[in-house]
Parts: sequence; structure tokens; C-alpha cells
Amino acid sequence: MNNWQVYLLKCSDRSLYCGVTNNLENRVSKHNAGTASKYTRSRLPVDVVAVRKDLTKKEAFKLEYQIKKLSAEKKILALENRNFKE
Repeated sequence: MNNWQVYLLKCSDRSLYCGVTNNLENRVSKHNAGTASKYTRSRLPVDVVAVRKDLTKKEAFKLEYQIKKLSAEKKILALENRNFKE
């Protein structure tokens, strides 16, 4: 059940987008096709800059919520930090 991931995308305007998925490759393809999010649709292409894997669905959505409250500089560090409170 730990197949959920929180991911961070860097958009063409250098902004960051945080999301949750259980199939990262498919989700990034949808973002780049303009069908995954209103936010990324006008900021294509997007690139994955950080991923936190092996989470339960509950952990993933909780972590996404916490990351979205952070400043841009701290978002990547939060995903890469295994000690980030979930």
C-alpha cells in the first residue's frame, strides 16, 4: 500500500507545482499534455525536480498539504528530507 508519491515539478516560468500520484510517469505525461492541472497547463513544459516515494495515500496527501504551505526555496529540501514530519 506504500506506492504513493509526492512530486514537485518545475514549470517553464520557474514556478513549482506539488502533487500526489501513484503513477508518476503517467501523471507527468498528463501534465505535459496539458490535461492534469489548470496551474501547469499554462506553464508547459514541466520537469520533475523532486520525488518522495513509498508513502501511503494518507501520508502522501498530508505531506503534499504541508509542502504547499512552504516557501519555494524550502519545498525541494522538504521532499528530499526523510525526517520531514508527516
